[in-house]
Amino acid sequence: MKIRIGVMAAALMAVACSMQAQVVVKHLQDDKSPIASGVWAGDTLYLSGQLASPATPADATKGTAAVYGDTKTQAFSALTKIQGLLKAQGLDMKDVVKMTVFLAGDPANGGKLDFAGLQGAYTQFFGTKDQPNKPARSAVQVAALAAPWALVEIEVIAVKGK
Repeated sequence: MKIRIGVMAAALMAVACSMQAQVVVKHLQDDKSPIASGVWAGDTLYLSGQLASPATPADATKGTAAVYGDTKTQAFSALTKIQGLLKAQGLDMKDVVKMTVFLAGDPANGGKLDFAGLQGAYTQFFGTKDQPNKPARSAVQVAALAAPWALVEIEVIAVKGK
């Protein structure tokens, strides 16, 4: 009798485990980029690292290169891009639960990261009166980022609340 109950319990456990919902994974990607801009795994959105857009676009007629600005300018730009990507997925900055920030040394700052510049942009999106939520966050200095002009790259994880 004890053996039968044990076998039945194991069988019921196996059925219950197999009935659990599978996590749906959706890649946000296009043919123009070698990486996905983000990946949904269930109710969690993982956004790829975002770099700044030019503060001043290149002008071929004048022969001038694009200008991306300092750490604060680049962080604000990257966070604005993140906000747009989140909005396109029905989310907002309040849904960000984890942020990782990669900072390259700023030549104008003696090759050191400009943490105050990062904070100057960050505090415009998080911990405000209108959006009081703050994500868990890591910020690290790296030797370099993929684009030679880049001082900031930010990736986030956001969760769709129920």
